[in-house]
Amino acid sequence: MSQPFQGLRILDFTQVLAGPFATQQLALLGADVIKIEQPGVGDQTRGLMNSSSGAATGMSPSFLSCNLGKRSLTLDLKAAQAREIIGRLVLQSDAVVENFRPGVMARLGFGYDALRAIRPDLVYCSVSGYGQNGPRAEVAAYDGAIQADSGMMSINGHTATGPTRTGYMPVDMGTALNTAFALAAALYRRLATGQGQYVDVAMMDTAIVLQTPQISNFLVNGEFPGLIGNRSPTGQPTANVFPTADGFVQVIALRDAQIRALFGALGCVDLLATAEFMTLEARVANYDLVVEQLSSRLRTRTTATWIELLTAAGVPVAPIRSLPEVVDDPQFEHRGVFTEQPMASDAERRVRLVQAGFVTDADGPRVQRPAPRLGEHTTEILGDLGYDADAIRRLGEAGIV
Repeated sequence: MSQPFQGLRILDFTQVLAGPFATQQLALLGADVIKIEQPGVGDQTRGLMNSSSGAATGMSPSFLSCNLGKRSLTLDLKAAQAREIIGRLVLQSDAVVENFRPGVMARLGFGYDALRAIRPDLVYCSVSGYGQNGPRAEVAAYDGAIQADSGMMSINGHTATGPTRTGYMPVDMGTALNTAFALAAALYRRLATGQGQYVDVAMMDTAIVLQTPQISNFLVNGEFPGLIGNRSPTGQPTANVFPTADGFVQVIALRDAQIRALFGALGCVDLLATAEFMTLEARVANYDLVVEQLSSRLRTRTTATWIELLTAAGVPVAPIRSLPEVVDDPQFEHRGVFTEQPMASDAERRVRLVQAGFVTDADGPRVQRPAPRLGEHTTEILGDLGYDADAIRRLGEAGIV
């Protein structure tokens, strides 16, 4: 059996995180993704956060984990000959993905209208900060800026210290998965109708979608949570982060049975008979008192002890783990979330990278090849397009590839 996207070719003009991680999802499912990169420079992420000892030049961790399975073609898009090369590639491609600022691809001669004139059934996807139209379409965007501008930071942080951005990139990675879904839908539509489609994905729109419960609560009920720190959006004091003797635990006790089990495991079930603890409304009204009582008891034992006791009692609980603890969890061996790949600079050295967030019973995600070195497949790709060795050499000498 073949993977879902085997036989499809994607031209990938994207860089940094959102676009590359989106097209990687299709590559993991069998698509031939050709990454177009500027000669001598490449994707700007190639050099990002790449200071560790033994790191390969141009092969940063961020680049490695967003470009698995792709082939790299270096091409100066401003050169006249680039139009011929892209034209030949488009004839053999099913989709184009780009994340330049709105209008850039059209000015280069590679906008949707120009490329669908070459292949009418082409799926063309543009990824940007605010979308391709509207009063803010030209505004440059980065993950942290969108976290601030979308309202995410207005509900993330503590009142004592102010708004806080997350320690990871939810907008970039959420936009990537949103883009991959939109591409899959457009390609499925093409299969059904024979028609191409233009897809416009915005980071800001994705940030709004990621906040659907909070935004819907505001739109429907007029309720704005503000900075809630580690408190549950439900407002219940029995759902929070609590200190233990050696760390922290996240407790999510929301239903009556869970709350009774929590107080029972802590040896204070009698408190539930008092006026301040008896009902949900009372506990919310006496939030600080409830948290104080729970915290004073949870501090007496280690995280591991509480995880064992509370889990056995049926209380939803989780430790606050560090990344080294997380990646060594044996659960991932069963899930296939991680993959080991050879380093570009040292085939004997293998690195562990994130692969995919789902499992199938057949033809699921798998890495076709490691992330490419800059221009690694240029000769191969141009050869497939009909360029002979002399033509490829001349293109290289001119700095076009």
